Amino acid sequence: MILLSVSFNFVFCQEELVKDNNLKNKTKNWFESFSIRGYTQIRYNRLLETNENLKCEQCDRSIGKGGGFFIRRSRIIFSGQINEQVFFYIQPDFASSPSADRLHFVQLRDAYFDVGVDQNNEFRFRIGQSKVPYGFENMQSSQNRLTLDRNDALNSAVSNERDLGVFFYWAPKAKRKLLSQLVASGLKGSGDYGILGFGIYNGQTANNVELNDNPHIVARATYPFEYKNQIFEFGVQAYTGDFVIAKTSLTNGVKYKSDLNYTDQRAAATIVMYPKPFGFQAEYNIGKGPEYNKTTDSIEVQNLYGGYAMVNYMAKYKNHTFIPFVKYQHYNGGKKHERDARSYDINELEIGVEWQPAKQFELVACYTISDRRYEDFGLRNNRQEGNFLRLQAQVNF
Repeated sequence: MILLSVSFNFVFCQEELVKDNNLKNKTKNWFESFSIRGYTQIRYNRLLETNENLKCEQCDRSIGKGGGFFIRRSRIIFSGQINEQVFFYIQPDFASSPSADRLHFVQLRDAYFDVGVDQNNEFRFRIGQSKVPYGFENMQSSQNRLTLDRNDALNSAVSNERDLGVFFYWAPKAKRKLLSQLVASGLKGSGDYGILGFGIYNGQTANNVELNDNPHIVARATYPFEYKNQIFEFGVQAYTGDFVIAKTSLTNGVKYKSDLNYTDQRAAATIVMYPKPFGFQAEYNIGKGPEYNKTTDSIEVQNLYGGYAMVNYMAKYKNHTFIPFVKYQHYNGGKKHERDARSYDINELEIGVEWQPAKQFELVACYTISDRRYEDFGLRNNRQEGNFLRLQAQVNF
């Protein structure tokens, strides 16, 4: 009996040990790390408005006459680490607005996967539709950005910031961790797009077919670092290619090149000091691209230039976070995505504050003083000046 008891206990202990080892060695299925998150933004732009004819097509279609309460974005993000070296990311927007009177269409924003070359994924390829690595504010998620809209100067380079292509990113493990922490900690980082990045992409922007055989080429270098109690980031970026203006965006009577191919080249510099508690952010770009010329009634390759500068301050009181900011922007050049490669000359000042009573909710109030000249074949000698107060409520989930 004693021998049987000892034998039974020995076998039982062996089985429990095997079970424990199996649990420890069990490989985690990719869907067990599957993540679903998102955010929604509701805006109203008409308070204290002085000029209802002041518009901004690329920024916010609810600005000015005909605008009201507006769902600017409503996005759900699906992502997951399929294995140690393969990551996927899909983001549709349920509130895309193709025109001022057509709202809330579902449209794909991101659909890509990252493939790591090494075990730490310091070298990786991003394949699919994703953000083109050009400009800090362009890369920064609208969920994190302080101002309600991106600056016209750099955002005019890539409408919706995205295109279809292949991008290569490199960053040491420590820098990847820092880039991620700048977002997770609420310091308004741009995300992990590597220390060095370059790639090729169609050049016609997201959700549009390629219209020539010449892909765009882009390169970007950025370097975040800590100095005493502050975190800084400096960057440079540039791209080159040929942009094809779609015939559907041309006004009858405007003159244009027979093949509709126009040189599209830019270079930009970035300076960021993260708000600890004072912050500063500035970017400037120069280049050339298609722009409407009212003197000749034609679309021509012309020089462009412009950028922005912003100061901010992060203050915390109990569970509340307040970030007041002041931003000035200027842009002189064309917007290739708009009708007749619309010509712009913009000077704009924004004074606002973001209030976060909890991580799940944000409220932004921003007073905008704007002077915009925007002209195309059917809209000549059009300069609009005006002021208005903007409000945005955002929920993060």
